[in-house]
Amino acid sequence: MKNIVRDLRGQLHWTQADLAEKLGVSRQTVNAIETEKYDPSLPLAFKIAKLFRKPVEEIFKA
Repeated sequence: MKNIVRDLRGQLHWTQADLAEKLGVSRQTVNAIETEKYDPSLPLAFKIAKLFRKPVEEIFKA
C-alpha cells in the first residue's frame, strides 16, 4: 500500500524514533510502513492519520 508517512514525518522534522514513540510502536515498524514492506493495522492507520491531522485516505492509497 502506497503511503506518504515519510514525507509527513519529514515536514515535522521528526525522526523515525520520534514517530514510533508517539504511536507506541517500534522504530522498525515505522521504517517498515515507510518503505511499504508492512501495511499498518486499521487502528494504527487511524492513529497515524489523527497524529498528522489528515484523512486516512490521504495518507494511505491502495
